[in-house]
Amino acid sequence: MIKENALVGQSGGPTSVINSSLAGVIRKASESSLIHNIYGMNYGIEGFMQEQILDLGKQPGKIISGLRKTPSSALGSSRHKVKDCDFPIILDVLKKYDIRYFFLIGGNDTMDTIHRVEEYCRSQKYELVGIGIPKTVDNDLYGTDHTPGFASAARSNILNVLQAGVLARDMQKVDQFVIYQTIGRDAGWLAASTALARKDEDDAPHLIYCPEFRFSREKFLKDVEKCMKSYGWVSIVCGEGLKYADGTPVSATTKKDKFNNTEFGAMGGASVATNLHRMIVDEFDCRGEFQITESLIMCDFANASETDLDEAFGCGVEAVKLAERGESGVMVSIERISNRPYKIKFGKTPLSEVAVSAKPMPVEYFNKEGNHVSPEFIKYMKPLAGELPKFVRLEKIYVKTN
Repeated sequence: MIKENALVGQSGGPTSVINSSLAGVIRKASESSLIHNIYGMNYGIEGFMQEQILDLGKQPGKIISGLRKTPSSALGSSRHKVKDCDFPIILDVLKKYDIRYFFLIGGNDTMDTIHRVEEYCRSQKYELVGIGIPKTVDNDLYGTDHTPGFASAARSNILNVLQAGVLARDMQKVDQFVIYQTIGRDAGWLAASTALARKDEDDAPHLIYCPEFRFSREKFLKDVEKCMKSYGWVSIVCGEGLKYADGTPVSATTKKDKFNNTEFGAMGGASVATNLHRMIVDEFDCRGEFQITESLIMCDFANASETDLDEAFGCGVEAVKLAERGESGVMVSIERISNRPYKIKFGKTPLSEVAVSAKPMPVEYFNKEGNHVSPEFIKYMKPLAGELPKFVRLEKIYVKTN
């Protein structure tokens, strides 16, 4: 049996668990009877075209094991959008290093890259097995119940909102509101996940605004006023991709990346949180603060979910298994079997159904007002978030005088 070489790369934004998927690919590929060498793209497809290729098979065992407990993107990442002129270069390098198995770990745009490379190679009569491994904190990939990276980022956001909510509640005589902005260009999964921080009615977050609903300044200010009257303060969570009815970003940004996606944070400038802050101050003449975490959440290993780490590793292993069976043009998927007990299995979904398009949250996961989540979403999210700390508060037992 002739063994062929395999290639793996990471693309797009980092996560707390993407390296666990990389470890899964390396482990399983090193055991495979079909794979000779396992190579890694240094800085994604961009580095690969420049032949920046690492020999992952020669990495010490402790390094591979350590990847499972290391955040960010160990191989280095890239946001290069593959152009038609790139394909001949990619094919030449694939041939030069005798690569027949092609694995990429990433999100929508990454899946589009694998899909196009695999199709081009097929058109040139070059046999290449292309498998996608899901990764995105946004949880916006079609064809999978959730994506590795999401649970850990969600847990980090939940804990931030939980702790910031306790602070804001106790400091409400100083600051009357707090705004927390999450990542989420087209979908509100991360913003919505913070609802798990709320145990009692007056707990944070009181209001959650996601890109799935068009933003109305008038309705927003009415929601804020209602919460201030009810609780004395208000905790607001917003997704970075919030837009007005005409499609204009609430952040007012006009920057685009190489994939024509709106850049909400990396390019600087205004943000949703700062603009919402200004609206509240202008309307109610009160004090408040905003919190924008950006990539800190994407690499918060201190709050990483063990379930997330295990599933990420499992996705890497499953990708090699699919390749060994001759599958190509598919992405590894996670299928949820049950919530209680939480149980999943790995499957596959065609890359053509995953590439480019973002998966929004189902409408049934929101409340009727579109400013918080429904019980159905809480059921979906609870198994992913894990156990959360339980804080106490002093009872209002005041001293009485005779």
